Amino acid sequence: MQTGPLIVAHRGNSSIAPENTMAALVSGVRAGAAYLEIDVHASADGVPVVIHDYTLERTTNGTGRVADRTAAELAALDAGSWHSPPFRGERVPALAQVLDLIAAAPAGLLLEVKPFMPRALTAAIVGEIVARDLTTRVLLQSYDANVLRDARALAPAALRLGLLRDEFDADPVAEARALGCAAFNPSVEALLATPSMATTLRDAGLLVMVHTADHEDTWRALTALHVTAVITNRPAELLAWQSDGPDGS
Repeated sequence: MQTGPLIVAHRGNSSIAPENTMAALVSGVRAGAAYLEIDVHASADGVPVVIHDYTLERTTNGTGRVADRTAAELAALDAGSWHSPPFRGERVPALAQVLDLIAAAPAGLLLEVKPFMPRALTAAIVGEIVARDLTTRVLLQSYDANVLRDARALAPAALRLGLLRDEFDADPVAEARALGCAAFNPSVEALLATPSMATTLRDAGLLVMVHTADHEDTWRALTALHVTAVITNRPAELLAWQSDGPDGS
C-alpha cells in the first residue's frame, strides 16, 4: 500500500529518459508520479520552452544561449542523444506540448519559471495554463520573487504559486505569504539541516515540496517529517519503496 509524500518526477523520469523531454515526461506519468516537474525559459521570439539550463550544450547538440534561439530553432535540436542512443531525436518541447500532455494525463505539473523572466513572458505562461483550464492542476514555482509577484498579479487565484529555495529565508512563512504562495519548496539539504522548519511551514498552511531526493535514507527522513511532496529523479523507485512501506515491510 502506498504511503508517504506525493511523488514529483524531477524534469520527468530523468533517471530513465533525457530530462525535460516528452519521453521523460510520459515516462514520469507511467511511473505513477503525482506531479511532473519542468523548467521553463523563453526563446528569442518569446515562446515558453522546456529546458533546464540557460545554455544548450549540456542537454542538446546546440550551442549558445537558449534566449538567442527561436522556438523553431530550438525544436530542431537533438535533446536526446546526450543521454543514450535510443533517445536520439528527442526535441526541446514547447510549454504548450507539455500542457497538452497534462490535460490528458492524471498527473499535475510543477512548473519552474527561471529567474529574470520578463513580465510579458510570465503572462504568456499564465495565459497558456488558463487557456487549457489547468489552473488547479499546475503549481508555478520560482526562485525569483519578481516572477512570483508578476504571476500572482496576472493569474487567477486558483493557480497556486511556490517559492523555491536552496536555503531558508530569515522568515520563510512571511516571505511566502507576502508573495501569495501556497508552497515553500526547500532543498533537501536545507530542510534536513533544520528539520523543525517542516512543522513550521506545515502549521502555517504551506505545502512543502522538497528538492531533490534520490535515496532511501533521504526518502525515509522526509517521510518522517510529513512533507507534502518529494521531488526525485527516481519516481518509480520511490513509489515502489512507498508501496513496500518505509520500514521495508
